[in-house]
Amino acid sequence: MIAMWRVGRRSVLAACAAAVVLTVVAGGVAAPAWASPEGDATQRYGQSPLWGSCQQFLADPGRVPTAQCGTVSVPVNYDRPDGAQAQLAVIRVPATGDRIGTLMVNPGGPGASAVDTVAGMGAALAGTEIGRRFDLVGFDPRGVGHSTPQLRCRTDAEFDAYRREPMVDFSPGGVAHIEGIYRGLAQQCLNRMGADFLANVGTASAARDMDVVRAALGENQLNYLGFSYGTELGAAYAERYPDRVRTMVLDGAVDPSLNPIDESVAQQAGFQRAFDTYAADCAKSAGCPLGTDPTQFVARFHQLVDPLVTRPAVTSDPRGLSYQDAITGTGNALYSPRFWPYLTSGLLGLARGTDPGDLLTLADEYQRRDANGHYQNRQDAFTAIRCVDAPYPTDPAVWVQADQRFRQVAPFLSYGQFTGFAPRDVCALWPVPATSAPRPAANPGPGKVVVVSTTGDPATPYEAGVALARQMGASLITFQGKQHTVVFNGDACVDTAVVRFLADGTVPPSGLQC
Repeated sequence: MIAMWRVGRRSVLAACAAAVVLTVVAGGVAAPAWASPEGDATQRYGQSPLWGSCQQFLADPGRVPTAQCGTVSVPVNYDRPDGAQAQLAVIRVPATGDRIGTLMVNPGGPGASAVDTVAGMGAALAGTEIGRRFDLVGFDPRGVGHSTPQLRCRTDAEFDAYRREPMVDFSPGGVAHIEGIYRGLAQQCLNRMGADFLANVGTASAARDMDVVRAALGENQLNYLGFSYGTELGAAYAERYPDRVRTMVLDGAVDPSLNPIDESVAQQAGFQRAFDTYAADCAKSAGCPLGTDPTQFVARFHQLVDPLVTRPAVTSDPRGLSYQDAITGTGNALYSPRFWPYLTSGLLGLARGTDPGDLLTLADEYQRRDANGHYQNRQDAFTAIRCVDAPYPTDPAVWVQADQRFRQVAPFLSYGQFTGFAPRDVCALWPVPATSAPRPAANPGPGKVVVVSTTGDPATPYEAGVALARQMGASLITFQGKQHTVVFNGDACVDTAVVRFLADGTVPPSGLQC
């Protein structure tokens, strides 16, 4: 089976994380007096956030002492605005100088917390032009992070058990077993969250939620910075509310015109290129666990990790290193060269029969499992959102063909020989229908959008950024690099162009390369 990453930190092995079990469906909160969505910012959809301390959301609110936090209420189902409500967690770090407006940030996933991200950015950007000119704002989309109800499908123990499943047996019986695991996951999500919440957790709802937050902040227009999946959310917002976009920067772009299989094929190819780049760099050092022959890098990787299917490696952690965790840890390391030393360490442990624990650490970091064995809900949210963001084929034959394509473009992720059988993605078995479908992004108007795309990005390949820029009539910044996303990550060329665009609307020069 080929690992099914999706987009950026949106990616996971078609898995669903878990922690505390939710046994109640969204509801119990009084509905606000909803104004017309077509009103301006003086009609705040009947509410504004009650700002207070961020202690309710942040473990260390003192790192951003000026930050304010609150909640905004949105209907679980916009067709029933007076029905059950979700509470969106919102953070604002006020501008310290000559204020232009609000810069709303989404870090991607889907499932990553914008509240946590903006807290970190607020501290890092203090004293910069962005910190002086903009209120930094983040809201956790419905089901995500600190918003309530929090989307959780599995307990910690259940997700630990899931990670022990190799899911590489593509015999008819093995495929039935894998699909049985996926069906169980889908049923747990349905039982614990309810059909109405699951059906309305996607990007279509999140884009409407984003406009409710905009209005609640008293802003007629937004500035927006979206990373990875956040580019998809930004594009959806710009399509629905083009006049409410002042400036928008989309970094690590998703191409919304691709169907789920084509998107996965493109991403798998991106991870293969990243693996090849890592292996070539590793081979420069004596003792590289993948050897020095480029024609054998993939074969050597399989020699190290494939035995874990039947016998997990012993680690200092009593869980040991499973096959799935080895693949997840490898994928996590390929997001950025700064993680490569940990991948090498883990693979050396497998090669030498010593502790490959760094691979387990990489997998835990990706799956957001802490030292106490507790998971954040990021992977639950990821699965639930992606499963309603596009219709997935239900015909098993389509997934057999997809498996052939995956094996061709990403052999390092492939296990065993092609059998003519393959499990369907969990989203093909999801209990509620999709609420969005692939289509090209709309152009919200000239000079409003800048797309940043990195040539060696494994998770959101460069070509996706080119496509998104073309669809939205946007300016494209090309960054020559090997990591996933780059804005405000230390590159002066990119950051200067982005700051000028956000601050005064100066569109980057055509064909800018950094």
